[in-house]
This record gives sequence, C-alpha cells and structure tokens, in this order.
Amino acid sequence: MGSQFRLIFYAPDSSTAQRAASQAFGRIEELNNILSDYRDGSEINRLSARSGTGEWVGVSPELFDVISASRQISQRTGGAFDITVGPVVQLWRRAMRRSYFPEQEAIRQARQSVGYRYIKLDAPQRKVLLLRKGMRLDVGGIGKGYAADEAVRVLREMGINSVLVDAGGDLTLGDPPPGQSGWRVEVSSGTNADSVQTLELSNVGIATSGASYRYLEHQGKRYSHIVDPRTGVGLLHHVRTTIIAPNGTLADALATALSVAGIDRGKKLLKRFPNVQVWLLETKGDRIRSWNTLPAPSSERN
Repeated sequence: MGSQFRLIFYAPDSSTAQRAASQAFGRIEELNNILSDYRDGSEINRLSARSGTGEWVGVSPELFDVISASRQISQRTGGAFDITVGPVVQLWRRAMRRSYFPEQEAIRQARQSVGYRYIKLDAPQRKVLLLRKGMRLDVGGIGKGYAADEAVRVLREMGINSVLVDAGGDLTLGDPPPGQSGWRVEVSSGTNADSVQTLELSNVGIATSGASYRYLEHQGKRYSHIVDPRTGVGLLHHVRTTIIAPNGTLADALATALSVAGIDRGKKLLKRFPNVQVWLLETKGDRIRSWNTLPAPSSERN
C-alpha cells in the first residue's frame, strides 16, 4: 500500500512476540496483495480492469468489506470520500512526477469514470459490478486503516491486547501499555512547535492527512495531492487534518473526506459520525482557520 508498517505490542515472552509479529505482518502483506493499486496483479486492480463490461465479479471477503465500507462512508460524506477516484489520482500522480498541470480534457475524461454510485454490490453472492468503463478503485484513503485494524485483530486473537500499529504515520491503538492509562500520542496542526498536543489514547484509530510535502505548483497556485472527487482537481485550500475515530478504517477515510470538505462543510458532516474528533487547519490565501474538537491534552488532565 505504499507505506511502511510498524508494530509495538506487549507479549509474555520473545517466542510469542516473534510468532505474533509474523502473523500480523503476514496478514498485512496478504491485504497488500488484495488492496494495493501499486501492484499490477492485485485483486483490486483485476477488478478495476473489468469495469464497464457489465460483468458481476466475485471478490474476496476482504475486498468486499473494504468496498462496502467505502461506499457507506461515501454516502454519509456526500462523496467527499470516494474510492472510485482512481482515474484522476493516476492523472495527478503523473502530473506531479513530471511537474505539469493536467489538461482540462484529460481531467474531464477521467471524471467520467468517477462516482461511488457506479458501484453495485451483491452481498449474498459477494459480487461487485463496476458500471462505468475505465473505473479504477483506489483505497489509498482507507486501506491502511483497514490493514491496521486487521493486524490488531490478529494480535488480539493471540491474547495480545496492548498494541500499537503504525501504518505510515497513521495509528491504530489497542489497549494501553501495561500499567498505563493510554498510549501517549503527539498530534500537531503542522504549523509550529507550539501547535502540538499530547494525548493519552487507547482503542481508537488516528489518521492525519495533509499536503505538506506532496503538491503541484502551477501559475502561482499550490495544488494538493488530495483530489476532490467532484472536480477531479487537487485541493487548492491547504489543509492538515487529524482524525480520532473508533477504528483505523474510519479514521483513515475521514481524514481524506474532511480534508476535501474543509471546515464549514466538515462541521455538518461530522454530525453524522458520533465518537469522532477532528483537528483541521485550513489555509485559503492569507486566511488561516483552525477547527479542533480533540480531547484535552494529557497535561491539562493531570
């Protein structure tokens, strides 16, 4: 999935720890083969290749779960999150590598294959139909969180509950370390050293999305690598969004969705997701706005 995964957990002995790590990383690699759009032979890419054929395609339980969860989140966010955004993501990846702005006609053509409503699901048969030709599913905004959740599940089935999974900087936490009230996690708006909060958290997912390092500059404007599914264009408003949610899957998806939505629309969308907190910094021109619903920092509670 284009990210490094790291595990921290507490096991009764080294042999159990080695066996647990092997099984957890094995599960992550299994999901990588299913979900990664970086791999030509992955199951998700094979499914995308059959878009527009009118054919219902049987898929693995894991791929069906991710697509089903993605479609539900798309519906609840009004399309701010959409895994069918693959065609425009591919367009912007090439543009950023080669430092050029995509042509409007190329963007228009790519957008014709984007839309979560073009996904049809048959749950009893576990089949998927992609209605539009040229559709390309991209679970880059949810796959890491799902894989991290699965790694936590594997470890819990082995009796290991004090777990932290780091998926490229996004975290999924199990129970706290022994003798602690939570995992100490630093979150930041990314503006300066004073914009850091230290929180004690457990049994949640934490995801951050932003364009600090990946963007395209064109005619004095900075376009994010985060693409708005509705326009097919990288975001013009610079955002850094941190989400704390009940699990890594939801945190991962909402970090993208609320980045696309921005503060004003995001406040309306967040009402649909109980037990979710957000810290969103939004910059439009010279105007900087912050929206923070995170719990009080550890130092304020002690």
